[in-house]
Amino acid sequence: MKMLNRTLSALLALNLVTTTAIVSMAQEPANTIEIHAHRFSFTPSEITLKKGETVKLRLISDDVAHSLVVPDLKINAPMVKSHSTEIIVTPDKTGDFKGECGKFCGSGHGSMTFTVHVKD
Repeated sequence: MKMLNRTLSALLALNLVTTTAIVSMAQEPANTIEIHAHRFSFTPSEITLKKGETVKLRLISDDVAHSLVVPDLKINAPMVKSHSTEIIVTPDKTGDFKGECGKFCGSGHGSMTFTVHVKD
């Protein structure tokens, strides 16, 4: 009986590990877009996404602290110098969505704009 219990426990543990691995793989976005912030612009300054498609945005500040804010897509992510911030985005509507730097970064801060185009 003890041998049967150990075997069942091992099978249940293996099933849990396999199920977790499959779920993790399914949630990982296929595409990653890298966006750099530097005084006083984003590179690239525009990206195009597909409605319903999940993507990872890798955000990197090249100089001082910045942030990327796109209110209509519920994006508000800090960008720390020399570190990447990764966020997952799945747009649920189409259109052109304006964004900006949300952290004052100097005299040209107001010119730091960003646009996300979401297509069907």
